[in-house]
Amino acid sequence: MARSGLAGAVRVARWADAALGPGRAGATTDGKATLSDATAERAARELGLTEAQVRADWDTARLAGLVEVHGDRARPGWRLRAWDRDDSAVLRGWVALFDAWSLACPEPAGHEPAAVAEVVSAMPQVLSFLQLSAGPVPVEQLLDLLQQRVTELRTERCEVAYVPPAATGDPYDQALLAAPAAPAPSDPAEDPETGADAPLAPLLDWALRALAGVGALTYGDGQATLTPLGSWAVWVKLEQICVAAQSPAGNIEQSAEDMLRGCAQLRPNAARAEYRAWLAARPVGSAVTELLAAARGDDALLRGLAFEALRVVGAPAEPEVRAVLEEPTLRPYALLWLAEHDGIDPEDAHEVLTRQEATWLWVDTAAAVADHGEASMLVRHLESAVQPTVPALLNEVRAVGHPRTVQVLVALAAAHPDPALAKAVRRAAFQVHTGS
Repeated sequence: MARSGLAGAVRVARWADAALGPGRAGATTDGKATLSDATAERAARELGLTEAQVRADWDTARLAGLVEVHGDRARPGWRLRAWDRDDSAVLRGWVALFDAWSLACPEPAGHEPAAVAEVVSAMPQVLSFLQLSAGPVPVEQLLDLLQQRVTELRTERCEVAYVPPAATGDPYDQALLAAPAAPAPSDPAEDPETGADAPLAPLLDWALRALAGVGALTYGDGQATLTPLGSWAVWVKLEQICVAAQSPAGNIEQSAEDMLRGCAQLRPNAARAEYRAWLAARPVGSAVTELLAAARGDDALLRGLAFEALRVVGAPAEPEVRAVLEEPTLRPYALLWLAEHDGIDPEDAHEVLTRQEATWLWVDTAAAVADHGEASMLVRHLESAVQPTVPALLNEVRAVGHPRTVQVLVALAAAHPDPALAKAVRRAAFQVHTGS
């Protein structure tokens, strides 16, 4: 259903990708991401559509993340690249359109912006009621619910009236009591500046038509019914709220770095639940950016945990993960992430790394163990090296150039119970330290 609903947008997005090419100028001219006249005319001619259809499908493609526009340049979004092979990309694109329903269909003219904003804020409750009803609901009933919710929103905005202090012998207090009483705040239902006098029926009609336009519901004959896709989307939103509510107190509000530190002592399943809760409370793009920023820090443990959190994000993180392949610190982690994302078994994913990348990752992981783990864990970490012998490992570790090499080797030498091996590791640490 999501594929069919976005078919027109995909067609225009693919035309733009092929005809305009990634990064070519000339798609837009106004800086607002609307198609230029020449581009719209060309697309209509080549696709056999009207210019109005092309512009409508273009707007849908932008809202669904199928195309990204920067100034006058257009490029395909990750969802368009993953469209044919990833159902989650399709669903995420439709959910993005669902979230932007108020932009997909402009509100009717003549209404106060505050009233429009109130209706947009109240519609989640209306949609939840439709989802619980699991069938057609009369518009009159939805209007009553909308009015109740808007009234609640206006009441929440009302300020508490000032109450003068009790009379004392102070002349100032007596003057306060003798002064005319301040007028009580007007009833928000009568406040023209908030748009409270605006009738809600036309705005409800607009909201229902807009949601029907994006495929979330059907609307006609005085009633509205959620489509299966709309019901699923509302359920997903409610689930995200519930998941976020399950996070330990305050953790969901922390920065990525603090959240990852809070998850460091958790078991894998519990940590993944924390990642999901933290991600549910943020836009995907900013969350991915924040996680990668945490991964660039000096703490190797956070680097590994950040990419575990990115595994929970899944496909939406692919463009940014692919973009960090040129960063030596993040490259091994990014390669493993991309290999698993492409369907390679996690146990075999390490085969995508070169010997040097695998050695660098071994040192980085050893640094995390040295900083946060026990000595016995560092000794056991030797078994995960790709080199068949300790001398071979030490030779390659010396050459790989990891900034924590000396500290890792010193910690390993101190922890290892074999005196001869510990001596060889200390010698290697000294050689790295002195450059010999």
